Amino acid sequence: MHGDHGNHGHDHHSRAKSRQDHADHAGEYKRRFIVSSILTVPILILSPSIQRWVLGSELAMPGSLPLLWGLSTAVYVYGGSPFLSGLVRELRRWTPGMMTLIGIAITTAYIYSSAVVFFIEGATFFWELATLIDVMLLGHWIEMKTISRASRALELLAKSLPATAHLVTEEGEIVNVDVSMVKPGDKVLVKPGEKMPVDGVVVEGVTSVDEALVTGESKPVTKRPGDKVIAGAVNLEGSIIVRAEKTGRETYIAQVIELIKSIQESKSRAQDISNRVAKWLTVIALTGGGFTAFTWLYLGQPATFALERAVTVMVIACPHALGLAVPLVIARSTALAAAKGILIRDRIGFEKAREVTAVVFDKTGTLTKGVFEVTDLVALGSMDPEEALAIAASLEGRSEHPIAQSIVRYAKSRGVKLRPVEDFRAMPGKGVVGRVNGIEAMVVSPGYLKEAGLEVSDGRVDTLVRQGKTVVFLLVNRRPAAAIALSDVIREESREAIATLKKMGIKPIMLTGDNRRVAEWVAKELGIDEFYAEVLPHEKVEVVRQVRSKGHIVAMVGDGVNDAPALIEADVGIAIGAGTDIAIESADIVLVKNDPRDVPVAIELSRKTYRKVVQNLAWATGYNAIALPLAAGILYPIGILLPPAAGAFLMSMSTVIVAVNATLLR
Repeated sequence: MHGDHGNHGHDHHSRAKSRQDHADHAGEYKRRFIVSSILTVPILILSPSIQRWVLGSELAMPGSLPLLWGLSTAVYVYGGSPFLSGLVRELRRWTPGMMTLIGIAITTAYIYSSAVVFFIEGATFFWELATLIDVMLLGHWIEMKTISRASRALELLAKSLPATAHLVTEEGEIVNVDVSMVKPGDKVLVKPGEKMPVDGVVVEGVTSVDEALVTGESKPVTKRPGDKVIAGAVNLEGSIIVRAEKTGRETYIAQVIELIKSIQESKSRAQDISNRVAKWLTVIALTGGGFTAFTWLYLGQPATFALERAVTVMVIACPHALGLAVPLVIARSTALAAAKGILIRDRIGFEKAREVTAVVFDKTGTLTKGVFEVTDLVALGSMDPEEALAIAASLEGRSEHPIAQSIVRYAKSRGVKLRPVEDFRAMPGKGVVGRVNGIEAMVVSPGYLKEAGLEVSDGRVDTLVRQGKTVVFLLVNRRPAAAIALSDVIREESREAIATLKKMGIKPIMLTGDNRRVAEWVAKELGIDEFYAEVLPHEKVEVVRQVRSKGHIVAMVGDGVNDAPALIEADVGIAIGAGTDIAIESADIVLVKNDPRDVPVAIELSRKTYRKVVQNLAWATGYNAIALPLAAGILYPIGILLPPAAGAFLMSMSTVIVAVNATLLR
């Protein structure tokens, strides 16, 4: 067990290091952008082509060209370093992308311009080189800030388990030990309010357990000798003794951790659209530049002319706009989404949302409030309903059980005043008993009625049971006086969310760990045609895969630890903001306002964002269809030749256009 503990510590360190790496990269791009931008100012002032544009003539300053070369070298080495390293990395993997394109463009421009300074005649590309590096650094800085896939889900899951356990020795003594010391077969004491340290079987005591952490369901579960418990579940009432069956890496929650980890690793290999565009532009730049140089040399032009044409082609093939086309739109859509209470945690997942054809909703805490509330009170016999509620709430006011607290909240919302209670006593797993105004009263479960040989024959109660609601009974002088039904209440917003998705042509699906009767009732209320009931936490992943196997692009919406694997397995994971930190950390999109209506809003924003991305990429690359042939000199025979400065101007205009277009996203 010590070994397991150590490995978990290593995983924790690795994940923490991964998050720090993302933060360091964003900071690195920011620092390099600031320094390079400052150095670019004198480069622009010293550049002959800029002087001609602004002043109409060049300024003859002694030593200006070597100084221009020195400043540009600093920008190339310091600002261009991430792209040069990326170029080497991509070529080693045979996966040319954006880094390869940028690296080739700035290296070609730098080497050629340096040759012009010291060896040959021609026009330099120093200001084009510097501004290209500046824009690309800015784009990557924006991108690193919007990408936050370094998930803390595994850490938070590990923290949900207790660090210590109350080990029961063979002599009956209670010894506090590190949970890693507990072995299968050992017995541990779990006190009220504590979390289960192991997966095991209750051997002594009766209690209610909150398993929401691992099942997502809000209804407490009664545990008696022989019943199984899961590590991480919370003991609500009595003390129990549990015989450990699985510990450490063998526990259910540890298996969930491993499932999350494997899904994360497989999903992290996705590539974004701009890299695919960059790959083709790299091919165009290299082949176009080489073909241009070869053609002009073949036609008898001087080597300096052929080389200048080739360099112009290769620099123009790497437009500034391409580096900003995606990050600017994503930054804009991220800000718009945040204003609507939608946080985008992963860019790739958000882009994928536009393709979603089916949305799988976890029921509890997502379509429903995740909190038990009283829905019906049925008076049995002649007792007044308000009187029955007052007696039941007075008794339950002494209990910490979630059902008891729900009854008390309901009574207070109706203006019912609680009465003094005497001789109060809790019956774990059965109910409570006491005297209210001298009357013996009990609030008990249906199981207690059977044990006591009491029957309630009432069609209204039968209907509530068929709807899957939890029903408890008030006994006055040991006779049934009222039935109180409770259920997880459907969010009003859920109906509108489901209707909107249907109008968008998206299929809503519900899954829940609850029983089929409850699931059927909720699905019918919301107009959901397809649902999955009695789904265990680890089976939620299988449901997502099953829906995907039907040809759907799947979004999963959930709020619990049990939803984390399914959130990551889905094409798009959407977490309800009031859910667990683990679910939020596993999601691509987080709905801060806990409003399911924001699901279709997020999908529609993704569609609009994609349209803007395509428009920007089309513009950022489309002008090459005109600029590249001109730069290569296709119209040179009729006296039209695109000079390097004009090519750089086209790049600048392209950058302005994609920036303005990004701001038009609404």
